Amino acid sequence: MPDLDRLEGIIAERLEQNALSPAVWWKGSWMKGAEFLELVEDTESALRVSGFGPGSRIAVFLPNSPLLWCIAVAAWKLGGAIAPLNARSGVNASLKIVEHIDPVGAVLGDGMENLAEALDKAGIPAVIAPPVGPLPGFKGREYQKEDSDIAVIFATSGTTGAPKAVQVSHGNLIDNSLKVHENIEGFDTGRILMNVLPNFHSFGFTICGVLPLCFGLPMVIVPSFIPLKETLEALRSAEVSILIAVPTMLPFLLGAVSKEGIALPKLKYILTGGGKLDPTLEGRIRREMGVICFEGYGLTECSPVVSCNPSEAARKLGTVGPPLPGYAVQLRDLEGKLLPPGSEGVLWVKGPSVTSGYFRAPELTAERFHEGWLDTGDIVSIDEDGFITILDRATDLIIVGGFNVYPQEVETVLNTHPAVKMSAAIGIHSSMSGEVVKAFVVPHEGMEVTQHELVQYAKEHLAHYKVPRKIDIVEELPLSSVGKVLRRKLKEAEGEDL
Repeated sequence: MPDLDRLEGIIAERLEQNALSPAVWWKGSWMKGAEFLELVEDTESALRVSGFGPGSRIAVFLPNSPLLWCIAVAAWKLGGAIAPLNARSGVNASLKIVEHIDPVGAVLGDGMENLAEALDKAGIPAVIAPPVGPLPGFKGREYQKEDSDIAVIFATSGTTGAPKAVQVSHGNLIDNSLKVHENIEGFDTGRILMNVLPNFHSFGFTICGVLPLCFGLPMVIVPSFIPLKETLEALRSAEVSILIAVPTMLPFLLGAVSKEGIALPKLKYILTGGGKLDPTLEGRIRREMGVICFEGYGLTECSPVVSCNPSEAARKLGTVGPPLPGYAVQLRDLEGKLLPPGSEGVLWVKGPSVTSGYFRAPELTAERFHEGWLDTGDIVSIDEDGFITILDRATDLIIVGGFNVYPQEVETVLNTHPAVKMSAAIGIHSSMSGEVVKAFVVPHEGMEVTQHELVQYAKEHLAHYKVPRKIDIVEELPLSSVGKVLRRKLKEAEGEDL
């Protein structure tokens, strides 16, 4: 009898029920439930031989692939955890986080020989594996055991340069994927879902992978969003009806459909997170593609989804919806004091999706987790119906002469200018007012715009203290692996203290 309190039990039961049905799509063909389970069993055997067991971890530097998910399920069956990692972090950063995670060994994809060699030199056994397996045998290293309830360890971006990893339990992932499945329109069992977001990120891992495997949604695995041609072909040929995306992906998708005439008749829903969804873009997707867009919000420490617009009928454009059932929420000031309803403040959350903290980092955990409450670091407002509007990160707040300026508000205005493709706003030091706003703007291809034009445009739409004092026209902005603008990088380039 499978253990339904753990992911491997739920997934095995679901795959056995759908043994002869399509479960995982890869490179143009479907793998049935029984075939996928067979690959999991082979992977489990290879892991067991390596010395992997209860309380251990395996580091995985693989693009989205069937093998990544076979390793995950096999690791859970053996009582251990998977740490999906980003190979593009660079050799030095990768070595730091792997050493912190203390795994049995590491599995890498084709073309990662340099990283494999560096890991081997550091005493961490590393093997190269093809995307559908088999997992090569290897002799694992000694490691310190941890709680076997830890299912995944996610590396997260920090500003200190020190390795930072979130430990996520089976219970966290089961709760979060179940709440999304049950409470957001479109996640019907049997509906085909695309797994294209990076699986080393919690949004991609939980909603693109754990959810379909647990609740019987056939999963279309694509290694990455780019090249776009392969993603569009997979959307079309696999008849995908749900796409999980970050907002920076959507202009590419819309352009392909509206300019190149590509038809995606089966695509019905797009769930976005990882950044603000432009209402104008959302409206165009609705009109030109006939697709419903829901905006949500989450963070790795919440496994990751906190809130989402629940349905076409109940959505509120510009918000990230109400919290999923099970969450308690509070608004607090920057010092952690409770604020009255109707305030703008830092969102604190509590619930079964909230993780226990950072892996082997009690000091970091103590900074963000307080008696079960997580300080998200995000400044929000909550309306009378409980719908949340994200204003900004507390760390990105710009204070001009004592007045709060939210970068997102400035960016939203600049992005409505017809010549602007993308923008970012930061605060820079001012001897007069403490800080002033500086913006960076990427124009649409083939269009020109001047700083003066944009400043005048901002003056028409923003209070005087929110208007950027300087605007740099740039070719690109620094983006994270999931398309978020890295304002921290812009501040560093300006020589600002973080």
